[in-house]
Amino acid sequence: MNQKTKRLAYCAMAIALATVASFIKVFEFPTGGSITLFSMLFIALVGYWYGPATGIITGIAYGLLQLIIKPEIYYPAQVVLDYVCAFGALGFSGFLKDKKHGLLLGYIAAITGRWIFASLSGAIFFGEYAWKGWNPYAYSLAYNGIYIGAEAAVTIVLISIPPVKKALEFVKQKAIS
Repeated sequence: MNQKTKRLAYCAMAIALATVASFIKVFEFPTGGSITLFSMLFIALVGYWYGPATGIITGIAYGLLQLIIKPEIYYPAQVVLDYVCAFGALGFSGFLKDKKHGLLLGYIAAITGRWIFASLSGAIFFGEYAWKGWNPYAYSLAYNGIYIGAEAAVTIVLISIPPVKKALEFVKQKAIS
């Protein structure tokens, strides 16, 4: 199999796994956002395997698929921030792919990017729902931090378990070889 075909297959597999995982909701907030079963990890892995360009493009493709599956459209610019930028940011993992502890650091970079874009969207477009006495930006950072941070914390524990870490390194070698 040629490398381009293999890369496309791995990216498609990651999108499919992330999509299935996105339906497994540990908790869903009534005003948007949910804690899923490792859905962000699958997209962040693509950046870790192939670098930021492929990771960001895969994240955007996943975001657009999420938009098709469960659209929540209130403003055109909100779609760009929530579906293109926030999910595309999961590819930021690729910036750290060759570093020591690259998977862990890359995942943290990826979810931080997603959190920033989701929070920006929340403050700009949904700031009116801020908790009483809260600045819309502080509210959005906290609100988005709860669900993104909760999933991230569990995922960080998972990918730090030695056998899981080893298995993910094995998959990376298969993906890039």
